[in-house]
Amino acid sequence: MLAWRPRLRGSTGAGATPRRRWRWWLLIPVVPLLYYTIGMLVVHTIDDNLDFRPQNVAPGESRAVAVAAALVTREVDQHRWVASDPFFLPAWALDNMPNFQMGIMAAVARFTTELKDQLGRTRGSSQIDHDLQDAAGQFQFRGDRWIWDPSISIWPSATSAQQYRAGYRSLINYNKRLAAGQATYDRRADNLQFILDRFAGDLGSESARLEQHVQQHGGDLFDMQCDDIFYSVKGRLYGQFILLREIGEDFKTVITDRQLTASWAQMLESFRAAAHLQPPVVINGRPDSTVLPSHLASQGFYLMRARTQLREIVDILQK
Repeated sequence: MLAWRPRLRGSTGAGATPRRRWRWWLLIPVVPLLYYTIGMLVVHTIDDNLDFRPQNVAPGESRAVAVAAALVTREVDQHRWVASDPFFLPAWALDNMPNFQMGIMAAVARFTTELKDQLGRTRGSSQIDHDLQDAAGQFQFRGDRWIWDPSISIWPSATSAQQYRAGYRSLINYNKRLAAGQATYDRRADNLQFILDRFAGDLGSESARLEQHVQQHGGDLFDMQCDDIFYSVKGRLYGQFILLREIGEDFKTVITDRQLTASWAQMLESFRAAAHLQPPVVINGRPDSTVLPSHLASQGFYLMRARTQLREIVDILQK
């Protein structure tokens, strides 16, 4: 017995070594899977807070400019801009959040461009405000640019987040100068009409995109693009809703004088409903299906209702 026990232990130890090795090999695919899964859950945020408002707006500043800047810094710094994350970061595997963020940025970019071209200029002047020119250029930057993009250059370059932070600073500087009487924010009815018309035009493009995808892929069981489109459009609708609410505060006198108070409130409610759609899973069923819904068609309905009411206000402002 005494001679047998050591051999038994030796045999058991030798047999356990390969099994332990196999266990370690099994961890190789598990670790990255956990890394990406947990990381995605931690990072993923669709912030569609409909009560989001600018804070500490000084007298003389534009509330719309303040909320545009607040949206930028919220998405870029508070939630972190994920659309440009490289493959080794968990957020690289996300698609809904980056599409939502880029939709918001598209709305901010449109508003900033109209600021530069219309509201920020004195009537009859061709001079462009330098802060608005800088901001408009920064927000036109691609949303998926990381520090190194070999398709553009072999050298490191500014990331999307860095460009948007620069645009944020330009908006803040412009608003401070506006409060000090050193910048222009022309609250004329034709300028309001111009902004609303541009917003409506953007919604028309989004409506066409929704319609095309529903027609071509409605009812597809595995539609991997429908959620990307849904959240991109949702982001633009959300951004436009937040901006339009504060634009209404900036142009309150014009809206009251043109007897648009009720129409404006109704239009905002339509935007609120469109931006608030929150399906657990985005499905692109056929529009006439009794089993699977078409969330893109539903979104398109709310979008078109908001756009129609926007156009009605534009028509009244033209008279």
